[in-house]
Amino acid sequence: MTYCYKAGLFAAALLTIAGHAFGLQNEAPKLDSARVVAPGAQPRQISSQFTFTEGPAVDKKGVIYFTDQPNDKIWKFDTDGKLSLFMDKTGRSNGLYFDKKGNLISCADEKDELWSISPKKKVTVLLKNYQGQRLNGPNDLWIDSKGGIYFTDPYYQRDYWDRKKPDIDGQKVYYLPKGKQEATLVADDLVQPNGIVGTPDGKFLYVADIRANKTYKYQINADGSLSNRQLFVEQGSDGMTLDEQGNVYLSGRGVTVYDPSGKKITNIPVPSRWVGNLCFGGKDRRTLFITATESVYTLPMQVRGVE
Repeated sequence: MTYCYKAGLFAAALLTIAGHAFGLQNEAPKLDSARVVAPGAQPRQISSQFTFTEGPAVDKKGVIYFTDQPNDKIWKFDTDGKLSLFMDKTGRSNGLYFDKKGNLISCADEKDELWSISPKKKVTVLLKNYQGQRLNGPNDLWIDSKGGIYFTDPYYQRDYWDRKKPDIDGQKVYYLPKGKQEATLVADDLVQPNGIVGTPDGKFLYVADIRANKTYKYQINADGSLSNRQLFVEQGSDGMTLDEQGNVYLSGRGVTVYDPSGKKITNIPVPSRWVGNLCFGGKDRRTLFITATESVYTLPMQVRGVE
């Protein structure tokens, strides 16, 4: 999940990453979108009032929450199609995910923390650092069935920080067990991890290495550690999601969909210069919600999401 921004330069940084990390410019617009997209459906723009949208997450009712990080806000899009502001002053929230109690877990990179935001907007800081060192900038996350949080920690220089270089060498993936105040390092074999999502059975974790232009699949062990890294596809991603068939959706230049074996199903064009992230929402979880730079879009699908 996720967002690369410097004040006044986020568009340039965005396109630089796109140019180096993605090679979709000459790709045919559709391969077999009928397998996943509703017949005749196209992305529908809901709003274009934002600066950089990110981190969509869906609650139990199908309501979608997402961030506009440069403006430090979290918005919500309800199942009746109403868009409204949920929260201002969000700690520069980026990636989001709901826990089982309905709290919104946030990668709040103003101070490089993990937050829990209650439905009444009460903030609890879950994680402040790693072994006493300031994290690079928690970016995207996924919560397992035990309540443990996997999160990526790339370094993207922010104009609101008081530092100009990271405190931690390398850009890594961590796991915060439920109820613990210290994270565990679970992957340090990536150049710049970004998007992340796990399978519903808790067996596998997908992690996108956006700088290396690759997405990997790890085995999740009983203690939360990761092993058996396998290359899933030769494409990185800013954010990702899964559907009920196990298909993997990667963001970037449009939305690219791969089946569980890594075979490309389709690329869904989106009329914005960059797709930051995506998730399934709506009452039946058959609406693909897409955050794309200044805009958000919806797309009716034939498949259900599993988040």
